[in-house]
Amino acid sequence: MSGENDLIKLYSGRILALAADIPHLDRLENPDATAKKRSPLCGSTVTVDVKMQDGKVSEFGQDVKACALGQASASVVGSAIIGATRAQIETARDQLSVMLKKGGPAPDAPFDGLEVLIPARDYKNRHASIMLVLEASAEAMEQAEQANCA
Repeated sequence: MSGENDLIKLYSGRILALAADIPHLDRLENPDATAKKRSPLCGSTVTVDVKMQDGKVSEFGQDVKACALGQASASVVGSAIIGATRAQIETARDQLSVMLKKGGPAPDAPFDGLEVLIPARDYKNRHASIMLVLEASAEAMEQAEQANCA
């Protein structure tokens, strides 16, 4: 029974509210780059489109097919990504990984809202889903920057 209570705590009202209100769910018509990431363990997928201007995300779209934790992550990132640099996204990605796997603190602002996912630390099978949006965003931003340099 304690396992069930732990899951109830994991899927808090705040996580469920974030999962129900994901910003930028429309894909972009002419993105500078697109990246899709999939968690082999659970099958969650996130596809992101980015447009970049002056080294920052100017437009963002995402298609999220993930559990509530992956959706909550996509919601937090979607709310904070406009105006972010690739370095900020990569830092947030790395900090989120440390938060989940090694008990580190939540990522720096503007992605500090990911602290809501601290209870997921004990659920290693959910970590990949939570990481998808930042991994896809970093990859898409790198592709967009490379295309602009060509």
